[in-house]
Amino acid sequence: MIVEVTNYFAKEGQASAVLEQRRAATRLRQRLGLKPGQILVKRDGKGPDVRWECAFASDDEFKADMAARGACEEFEQARKTMHTLLERFERHVYVRDEQASP
Repeated sequence: MIVEVTNYFAKEGQASAVLEQRRAATRLRQRLGLKPGQILVKRDGKGPDVRWECAFASDDEFKADMAARGACEEFEQARKTMHTLLERFERHVYVRDEQASP
């Protein structure tokens, strides 16, 4: 299993716009036939204002998802718009520790 995580740190006063832009990107993912993933919104504490996570069953599934996004001009425009709202962006890709997982 592969898990992609993106962290969005909004510019001052832009947290709600970042959330709306992430929702729009999720709707676009669904129109492209991709998994929507899940959106998490900071409740309290330090860290990103908005976080998106999506799990993929295999490396092939993850690569196909990345290719679909990369081939879509509308997705590229959504990404550019998001970056105008951000102070910082982080993208991380994880694999499950199969030895520790049931």
